[in-house]
Amino acid sequence: MIVDPTPNAKLATKVQLVDWAGKNYLVVDDFIGIRQLLRESLRNLGAKNIDQASSGGEAIAMLARIRYDVVLCDYNLGEGKNGQQVLEEARVRNLLLPSSVWLMVSAEKSVESVMGAAEHQPDAYLIKPITEGVLLTRLNRVWHKKQVFKQIDQAFAEKDYLRAAKMCDSQIASNKLHEMELLRMKARLMLKSGEPEKARETYERVLQERDYQWAKAGLAKIRMTNGEYEQARQMFQGVIAENRYYIDAYDQLALTYQSMGQNEEACAVLERAAKLSPNSVLRQRSLGQVSLKLGNVGMAEKAFRKCISIGEYSVMKTVDAYFGLARVCGLKHDTKEALQLLVLAQREFAGEQIQLRSKITEGMVYHESGDFQRARKAGDELDELLVGSSERPDTPTCLELATLLFSVGHRDSPVELLCYVIKNNHDNLQLLDDVQKIFDHAHMGDEGLALIRSSRKEASDLMNQGVSLWKTGKLPEAVAWMRSARMSLPNNLRILFNSAQIIISHMQQLGHDPALAAEATEVLLHVDKILPGQQRFAQLMEQLAALAPRAGEEAAELDPG
Repeated sequence: MIVDPTPNAKLATKVQLVDWAGKNYLVVDDFIGIRQLLRESLRNLGAKNIDQASSGGEAIAMLARIRYDVVLCDYNLGEGKNGQQVLEEARVRNLLLPSSVWLMVSAEKSVESVMGAAEHQPDAYLIKPITEGVLLTRLNRVWHKKQVFKQIDQAFAEKDYLRAAKMCDSQIASNKLHEMELLRMKARLMLKSGEPEKARETYERVLQERDYQWAKAGLAKIRMTNGEYEQARQMFQGVIAENRYYIDAYDQLALTYQSMGQNEEACAVLERAAKLSPNSVLRQRSLGQVSLKLGNVGMAEKAFRKCISIGEYSVMKTVDAYFGLARVCGLKHDTKEALQLLVLAQREFAGEQIQLRSKITEGMVYHESGDFQRARKAGDELDELLVGSSERPDTPTCLELATLLFSVGHRDSPVELLCYVIKNNHDNLQLLDDVQKIFDHAHMGDEGLALIRSSRKEASDLMNQGVSLWKTGKLPEAVAWMRSARMSLPNNLRILFNSAQIIISHMQQLGHDPALAAEATEVLLHVDKILPGQQRFAQLMEQLAALAPRAGEEAAELDPG
């Protein structure tokens, strides 16, 4: 329960530090008595506008209607969403102001209960019982910090990462109290802006002052991005050795191992992380997928079932867990549960892509359980869909579909699918290795190698023709060529980036054009949807924004194939 001491002069002085009377509050707890105690404590601090919610679902509904300045949310909310899931959904759906304060209230001190997703942490934790003095101290501390980061967070939300980074520098110059946190944010922004060297300089500056694990982990991420996997592995392992609860380092170490092709090591790391923090939907999904790839059916089943369980009320809920578990059931010859899971997946997640993936998984389940006749039937239906449509699914789905079609005896359509994947990812060597393995498994190793080479050349030639037109000053022709290239290869990141760069160059030299500006914006947002956090995204967005009021700045050097 909340201790309610008699207010003293010191407390009254602190209350005046921030005008708490005019702010909007939301108290979320499944027990009415606790809600009333929290409400009374807030009233004693001067609060007037206090709303209450008794469940996670009710809290989300209220957050969708009203922008609250302060949220006090209990971790355990009974049936439905817990407090962490409410916070995650509020952040994903942008239901909070950049200045909003989120205090997570809990009676539990266990590590598991307070370890959520790294990117969706509350501003502070309050362990029951809570005194008004503790509540006020935390509110004041977090509120003042929020004001420092308010404009930075707003620019971040608008994906204007370079402007946000400049704001960090301004705040550092005038606010030494939060210097380390501002530097941490700046480094993160530099990475998102495609400036890894500046991010590295920031992390190294921090480490000269103090041995922060987050700065070491940041340097390791840069190493991983640069393909220096062994150095990244050593650094992530060093961070974990210093702090076994630094969960993000486990996730990044697992990604590093996967990039090195060491899936067994990645699986072991994810298993350790899942034991420490088992309530991450995305981590359990990753563990299930890696385990399934390794043929560890038992671990895959455990991870996918846990993923479905904890994802029931989470905004992170993923259909991958249902398809993964269906595959597990197929390997265990439990076709009945597998098909039930596929029906459930289509009911829980709508869309044509879900139906397509469900049919692919159905074929795989039949094939893996030994029902080759039904597997062939599913493959034939999918082959007809491919022949009758010019559209192609995303890369992972293409790989799964090609694998199934090869396994049930088709040849032309899976070859066409894999060539499409190669052309759209012609410089992704790890993915090309996965494609080669599919060809090898289909007893087409040499032919697959030749197809990969020819498809890569075709994509590179297509892109370089547009670059050549640009370099010779034929800007309208270059824009038109790259527009056509995008239609042929709609998910090739290099083509998309160079297409946007050529449009920007066109406007810089020939004047701003609203239609071209809208086209470039659409291209860049498509890139960010395919693979967020790409290095050139922020730079090109900044160049594009600078063209709105005036034209004339030179475009950056294009990236030829």
